[in-house]
Amino acid sequence: MTTTQRRGRRIMMSGTERDSYLAERRTCRVATVSADGRPHVGALWFVWDGGSLWLYSITRSLRWAQLGADPRIAVVVDDGVEYGELRGVELSGSAVPVGETPRTGADCPELVVPEGLFARKYFGMDTMPHDGRHAWLRLTPEAIVSWDFRKLAMPPAP
Repeated sequence: MTTTQRRGRRIMMSGTERDSYLAERRTCRVATVSADGRPHVGALWFVWDGGSLWLYSITRSLRWAQLGADPRIAVVVDDGVEYGELRGVELSGSAVPVGETPRTGADCPELVVPEGLFARKYFGMDTMPHDGRHAWLRLTPEAIVSWDFRKLAMPPAP
């Protein structure tokens, strides 16, 4: 269950704005934590299916090892240069591996939608190429926070 954003309501994105924004953006920052509490943040491509964020990660990465020990994850997708242009979405919860690890393309009905979205978004293809080095992580967020500072230039709604 996603928590409701309490602060920053004037600048938060609507569900439609958030879904559109996440569909357009290409890179996210993924934060994980080691067993001794050391954080790790890395950039990664992703797709959003309207309810879950799908990450295609190298299985021999520090990220994958840390998530194997502690599935808690936070992801930020953001952009903007000037203060009044800043916008983004933060999603947090637990990452769940889906499909075989590493992914070789074995039949997995749960991956049909994210692989189609990913293949079109990043490769301009209808089917997902597999290299035997990556696997899927699904984040169905427990909390989502969004902001769009461009809304500060708009007059407040009555």
